[in-house]
Amino acid sequence: MVDDGNGIAVNQPHIMLAGGVRMPQLGLGLWQTPAEETAGIVRAAIAAGYRAVDTAMIYGNEAGVGEALAEHPDIFVTTKLWNDDQGYDRTLRAFDASAKRLQRDIIDLYLIHWPVPGKGLYVESWKALVRLKQEGRVRAIGVSNFNQKHLGRIVAETGETPVLNQVELHPHFQQKAARAFHAEQGIWTESWSPLGQGKLLADATLAKIAARYGKTPAQAIIRWHLDSGLIVIPKSVRTPRMAENIDVFDFCLDAQDIDAIAALDMVDGRIGPDPATAFH
Repeated sequence: MVDDGNGIAVNQPHIMLAGGVRMPQLGLGLWQTPAEETAGIVRAAIAAGYRAVDTAMIYGNEAGVGEALAEHPDIFVTTKLWNDDQGYDRTLRAFDASAKRLQRDIIDLYLIHWPVPGKGLYVESWKALVRLKQEGRVRAIGVSNFNQKHLGRIVAETGETPVLNQVELHPHFQQKAARAFHAEQGIWTESWSPLGQGKLLADATLAKIAARYGKTPAQAIIRWHLDSGLIVIPKSVRTPRMAENIDVFDFCLDAQDIDAIAALDMVDGRIGPDPATAFH
């Protein structure tokens, strides 16, 4: 355990993104977090030991994040470009607006939220992200919900590989092919809806595994993400649950448990939209 200077014992893992940017492997997801509650929730998360938060323009809560983190420049912040703002110039303006709401001159990680292939603008948007990185306004750039075709195109047309791809990923939808492709390309995989939006918490296999470690199903699932080399951003607006979700650094799953969770993967396990067709 290492004290971070704020009285919080920190022993959580970090990963190294391409380009040497250090990122906590576990962060707080802020999807569907009410704007008026965000500042208080983020402050509570910091007190619980979180050192990374994940927001987006479309969540409507960037200003609350900025308010909470005004005195915490060390907290790793991810935000995302929304679909309506795609295109080179619009992306640059959207980034300026997000940075202003977040009260930061430099954003740690900026992502394209969805490829929206029907618009045909994600390559131009990616070129804008590359410029922002070159100008030092973003420390790292990545994407969210991109498939292999989308990733291949932006790399081929710009020569710049995203540091990570944030995708729906949980024990019922494990994205094994995407993870293998990401690993080949040097792209980290980050899991959104890592608990399957709560649908997995009653799973008998996960409950049995969790009980063996004296943990909750949610903690066992989060540990599975960490042990699988994934970046994970569980969402909660309740302080006790936030504390529970980060209390996962005192155990690891054994190989038998990893195999048991691998068997939970489902062909039709996706909960959210399919990136190939979403938002056309």
